[in-house]
Amino acid sequence: MARIATAQLDPVVGDIQANLEEIDRAVQAARSEAADVVLTTEMAVLGYPPRDLVLREGVAEACERAVAGLARRHPDLLLLVGAVRRVDRGGRRLANSMAVCRGGRVEAWYDKRLLPTYDVFDEERWFSPGTAPLVVDHAGERLGVLLCEDLWGGRDADARRVYEIDPVAETVRDGATALLVASASPFVLGKRARQRERVCAVAAGHGVPLALCNPCGANDDLIFDGGSSLVDAAGRLADRSPLFESAVRVHDLRGGCRLEREPVRTPERDLIDAMVAGIRGYFRKTGHAKVTLGLSGGIDSALVAALAAIAVGPAAVTGIMMPSRFSSPGSVADAKALAATLGLGRLLELPIRDLHERFAAHLAGGLGRFEGLADENLQSRLRGLTVMAVSNADGSLALATGNKSELAAGYATLYGDMIGALAPIGDLLKTQVYAVCRHLNESHRDFGLSSPPIPESSLTKAPSAELRPHQTDQDSLPPYEDLDRIVQGWIDREQDAATIARETGLPPPLVERWCAAIDRAQFKRDQAPLVLKLSARTFGRGRPMPMAARWRPPA
Repeated sequence: MARIATAQLDPVVGDIQANLEEIDRAVQAARSEAADVVLTTEMAVLGYPPRDLVLREGVAEACERAVAGLARRHPDLLLLVGAVRRVDRGGRRLANSMAVCRGGRVEAWYDKRLLPTYDVFDEERWFSPGTAPLVVDHAGERLGVLLCEDLWGGRDADARRVYEIDPVAETVRDGATALLVASASPFVLGKRARQRERVCAVAAGHGVPLALCNPCGANDDLIFDGGSSLVDAAGRLADRSPLFESAVRVHDLRGGCRLEREPVRTPERDLIDAMVAGIRGYFRKTGHAKVTLGLSGGIDSALVAALAAIAVGPAAVTGIMMPSRFSSPGSVADAKALAATLGLGRLLELPIRDLHERFAAHLAGGLGRFEGLADENLQSRLRGLTVMAVSNADGSLALATGNKSELAAGYATLYGDMIGALAPIGDLLKTQVYAVCRHLNESHRDFGLSSPPIPESSLTKAPSAELRPHQTDQDSLPPYEDLDRIVQGWIDREQDAATIARETGLPPPLVERWCAAIDRAQFKRDQAPLVLKLSARTFGRGRPMPMAARWRPPA
C-alpha cells in the first residue's frame, strides 16, 4: 500500500535554492514517517505565481537542473515536484509541469492540460498545454498525476469557463486507481467549501482515492491557505493538513479516516488569518521587517494596525497620529488606546494643523480661493506625505488603510490615504470591516493578543474622515449597508444597475449614480497599492477595467 506525504510548503517566487531546501526538509520528514510517495505543490521549485519571471533567460533551465538534483538526492522514493520546464510545441516553449522522480532520475513529466485565463490567472500567456494524461505504477497502484485546474476546471471559482477536455476522466480511463493532484489555488472566501465538494465528488464519482497538495503563505496579492487533503474512494475526507501553515502529512493512500471532526471556522476567522498571512508573506519575502501606518482613531486604521501587529509583531509597528483642527479628542484618544493595547513599538504624534493652514494659504494666494473638496484632499495628502516620509526615514513599509467600499466609490484620496506598499483590507467591504473587528475583539486570544484591540468607540461612532466640521462618511456616501450591496452587484457579480436595484430594492437612481461613480474611480484604483485578494473579484490584476470608457446599457 502506498504511503503518501503531502508537502504543504510556502515557496518564495524565484528563490529556487531556498525552495529546494524546504523540499529537502519535507522529504526527510516524510521519510521519517515511512512515506514512499511525496507530493509537492504546483510550481514548488519556482514558486507560484511566477508571472513573467518564467520568460527570463535561464529560469526554466534552472528549474530543470533543480529537479534533476532533487531526483538524485532522493532516489529511494517516488517524488512528484512542480516546476517550469522547456517544451517545443504550440509556439510557446514552456510548460507548467510535474516531474516524476524515481530511482535517482526524472522518470517522466506531466504538463498541465487546462490553463486558466480568468481572474488573476493568465497561464496561456506563458505555457503550452499538455497533450496527454500520465499514470505511474507504484506499490500496486496506478497513480494518475494532475495539476490544479485539471481537477478544478474552474468549478471552484465559478469561472463560467467550459473546457473541451476533462483531464480527470481521461486519467481514470487510462487506468488510474488513485489521483495525485498538485495545486496552487489562491484563497478566496468561501472557495474552500466548493473545493471540498469537488474533490469528494470526483473521488466518489470515479471510485478512486485522491490526494491534493496546496501551498500556504502568500506571494504578492495572492494568499494560499494550504488545507492539503486526502479523500477516500467513497468521497469521504480522510485527512487534512492545517490551514495557513506549512505541514508535511503522511497517510496510507487507502487508510482509514483519522479526522475526528473538522474545526468550525467563521468567515471572519478565515479573513483574519488570510490578511495576516498576506502581510507576513509580503514583508518576509520582500526583506522588510518594519511597518508604518497612519492611526486616525477610526475602525479601518485600527484593524490594519492590529493585523500588522499580529503579522510582524507589535514592536515592529509604528503608528502615526496626524490630527488636524477637525480631529475630535475622541479620535485621538482611540488611536492612543489602540497603540497601548497592541503594544506598538512606536506611536508618533505629528499634527498637520499648521502645515495645512500654511499650505492652504499658499495655494489660496495663487488661486484666489482654496476650499471645499480640494481643501479636504490637501489634508489627506499631507498625511500621506508624512507617512511616506517616516517610512523613508526608517526603512519601513507603509500600509494603506482603505477598504473596498471606499476604493470602489472613489472615497479615497489619491496620493493621500491611498499611499503605501500594500492594502491589507482593500478587498474588505466596510460592513465586513466591522464584522472582522468584532470577531477579533471576541477572539483576541486566538491571535496572541492579551485583550480586545479595537476600541469600542471606534466600533460604535459614526465613521468619518474628519476633514471638515461634524463630517460623517454618510454626508457623501449612502449608508454602507446599501453601498456594499451595490458594490457586490456591480463588482463581484458584474450585474447591471437595473438588476441590482431590483434585487436589493434600492432606488434605481441611487444605484445608477454609484455604479457610475465606481467606474469613474478606476483611474485611482489603477494607481493603488497592491490589494490582498480575499474575494472572487478583487481590485487589481484580476479586474483589468478601462479608465476611459462610456459603456451604458441600451435603453
